[in-house]
Amino acid sequence: MASSNSKMSNKQAKAALDKFKYEVANELGVNLKQGYNGDLTSREAGSIGGEMVKKLVAQAANQMQSQQPNQ
Repeated sequence: MASSNSKMSNKQAKAALDKFKYEVANELGVNLKQGYNGDLTSREAGSIGGEMVKKLVAQAANQMQSQQPNQ
């Protein structure tokens, strides 16, 4: 039943990303709410996405560094 496991993983991933999005918006002081957010400026919406990407890249870099053997 890989299909049901895949669907569960997708739901969990979407929920985690949504939570992350709201956390980042809160950190930036952007009033992101469930549902319609058409009142946000392009700058506000972009800042949320940009900050999410920045944090995800930093996390990936940290993980890669910690997995490399000490030289």
